Amino acid sequence: MVKRSARVLRALPRTLREDLATTAVDPNGHSGKPRWLEWRPVIMVPLVMVVVGVLIAGSNQYAFAFGMGIQLGILFAGVQSVAIVVALYRPLQAWWASMLVMVLLTPFAANAGFGTRVPWSGAFPWSGAGIAMQAGVLFLLALRLRPRIAAETLTITVLAGLLCGASTPWRSANDIRLAIGVLVTTVVMGIALRGLAVARTRLVEQEELTAEERARRTLLEERNRIARELHDVVAHHMSVISIQAQVVPHLVENPSEELRENVEGIRRNAVDALTELRRVLGVLRSEDPLPQAARHAPQPTLERLDELIGNTRGAGLTVTAETTGEPRPLSPGVELSAFRIVQEALSNAMRHAPGARVRVEIRHQESGVTVRITNTAPDRAAPPTPGEGHGLLGMRERTTMLGGELATGATPDGGYEVTAILPALPPAEPTGPAEPAEDIR
Repeated sequence: MVKRSARVLRALPRTLREDLATTAVDPNGHSGKPRWLEWRPVIMVPLVMVVVGVLIAGSNQYAFAFGMGIQLGILFAGVQSVAIVVALYRPLQAWWASMLVMVLLTPFAANAGFGTRVPWSGAFPWSGAGIAMQAGVLFLLALRLRPRIAAETLTITVLAGLLCGASTPWRSANDIRLAIGVLVTTVVMGIALRGLAVARTRLVEQEELTAEERARRTLLEERNRIARELHDVVAHHMSVISIQAQVVPHLVENPSEELRENVEGIRRNAVDALTELRRVLGVLRSEDPLPQAARHAPQPTLERLDELIGNTRGAGLTVTAETTGEPRPLSPGVELSAFRIVQEALSNAMRHAPGARVRVEIRHQESGVTVRITNTAPDRAAPPTPGEGHGLLGMRERTTMLGGELATGATPDGGYEVTAILPALPPAEPTGPAEPAEDIR
């Protein structure tokens, strides 16, 4: 215990120098400003009124009771008053200014009341303007800086005030105790308010971090779900490649050894890729809540759209569907994404727009397919839903993945609209072996 106290005492000068002998605006060791500083223009109005009162009281006291004359009295009182305003922006520098004024006033306070027209019997420097000025500066400093600096400045202020007041003839123990109590109470209040503001700021920051982490996790979960579905599509194609490669030698009369080796290499590569793909699927599905049968079901396409709309109508939603343009062959990824977008939009309409009428439009074009789902305003309030869904996020991810465009938003009649433009190339045509065996050889 003794060694620890000795270390603290040896480090005290360096600590005071680092805390107090600095020109930094905020020597707290971290960036950022308290939120209450945004209200400084509003705080300035009542603060200026206090400053004017301190200036008037201090000028009268110093000019007449201390015998300094009107010019020096206004100068010293003006520095004290301005220090309170400066404390809003540079509290440490304002405190140093107040301490300097207190020291410079000491010789005049020692002769207070002698040879002057105004008698004075206060407890220098804590009377009238002095206690108001020091209390205001210390309070603003405690609000802005960390508690250690506030405690250091309070201790130095009290000790320096006792030393400066020791040379004055008029001293009252009750006045001194009252002044010290006011200063201590002011600093404690400032520290407490600062602690409350810091705790509230940290809580807001933590809530923002939690919201960002939740959004990031939601995005990863949705991308994981999309990846599982697309992996199923890729696995199907790899299986087809393996089977076709295995069949090719049987379709050619007297195939050459080079052809057999090349086709066998294609088959082996397809089987190896399919094996690795199944391992990836196993990782992606390790936390899949779907039952085993649903995991291995084929991925839906636009051909099953009528079935989806029928099930939605059976759930009580009024749905009309329209398909325009000539249907063209689309890649499995586009088919799957278009189906899922319609599915998510219908699910959102059932959840958030009870009693609304929904219209589904599928427009086929040469460049791709456009999916548009609109619903009218609900005829009753929607029941509360637990948590936030991933519907719009999933639509956006699917559209972005394909290089398309997604537009969502409310309609003028109070409904909602989802429009997805999915550009797509038709699936590659299968290339079979040439008819003449001589060309293959």
